[in-house]
Amino acid sequence: MAELSLQVSRREGSGKGVARKLRQNGRIPAVVYGGHREPVAIEVDRKSVSELVTKSEHGVRSIFLLKMSGTDQQRQAMIKDLQIDPISRRIIHIDFVRVMMDEVVRVTVPVHVNGMAKGVKEAGGMLDFQVRDLHVECLPSAIPDAIEVDVSNLEIHKYIRISDIQVPEGVKILDDPERVVVGVTVARAEVVAEPVEGTTIEPEVVKKGKTDETEA
Repeated sequence: MAELSLQVSRREGSGKGVARKLRQNGRIPAVVYGGHREPVAIEVDRKSVSELVTKSEHGVRSIFLLKMSGTDQQRQAMIKDLQIDPISRRIIHIDFVRVMMDEVVRVTVPVHVNGMAKGVKEAGGMLDFQVRDLHVECLPSAIPDAIEVDVSNLEIHKYIRISDIQVPEGVKILDDPERVVVGVTVARAEVVAEPVEGTTIEPEVVKKGKTDETEA
């Protein structure tokens, strides 16, 4: 995995007012955690980090080389959390976590389903895609873009569990190996009841009040 260089600056001050002013000037407040060191408050250029996240092959799972402006300090880090504004859809805060390239990390990786399942193509079944992300452990340089699952030979009433998935060397899946990732089930058909020929369906009448006695 290639490193993505990102210029950062030490952030002075804290609080909503400081953060608001940064965002108005096209900057994003951020914090760098981990590495047995104290958290460091930084700020980054919104346009630069947005382009790296959206255009990079690895996206938010990229390894970033954070370069502190005005110094020779630099540190590899990954994005731990992104806060997105619900209206503008812009990044408004980032949590980075320091990483060592020779130490394993735990990340979430998406599952990609490839091929047309035999049970869907030949038997009219329905693909049941249950697990769309997996938690994996590996070295930062070995983080896969996705876990590929081929369903071409999957027949109806058959399933692929986590234990059936082949992952790249050095990658370990942390989720329950017995959990079903994807399967082929029978498509449910809507059943409409039809009246039997020669009969009439009468509505049931519910009378309120006391039942009348037999007349004298």
